Amino acid sequence: MRAAAACLVATTSLLAACAPAAPDRPAATDLACARFGAHRGIEISLLFGLTRPDGRPVTDAEWQDFLARTVTPRFPDGLSVFQAGGQWRDRVSGQVTTEPSRIVWIAADPDTPGLAARLDAIRAAYRHDFQQQSVGLVIRAGCQTF
Repeated sequence: MRAAAACLVATTSLLAACAPAAPDRPAATDLACARFGAHRGIEISLLFGLTRPDGRPVTDAEWQDFLARTVTPRFPDGLSVFQAGGQWRDRVSGQVTTEPSRIVWIAADPDTPGLAARLDAIRAAYRHDFQQQSVGLVIRAGCQTF
């Protein structure tokens, strides 16, 4: 529960960072966005480990099913998936562990209704379905145009 509250605070703080600059002094990001005909937005990265606590892998079929069933319906306008190798410290044993992982990258408008709830639902479902301690969430402000 503390992790969820911390995530909400972090998400809220990061979303607030995407607010427009004061009218009398545009931020460098606003100028860069304008130069390319883009608008301010956020980049969301979700970090998924592919090894269960008992050592069994999350198979490609299981990952594809999770993506199709849980992630895509919440972000049907588009996303990207990257294969990666992850490293993290186990909260229980303190050991540093490596594992294959996936990064889901989403470009979004920070004012999208229900954005935080959609991200929370994806993270909770993956932790539940694959017995994970966590699913990483990184949010960065930037410019977007498509």
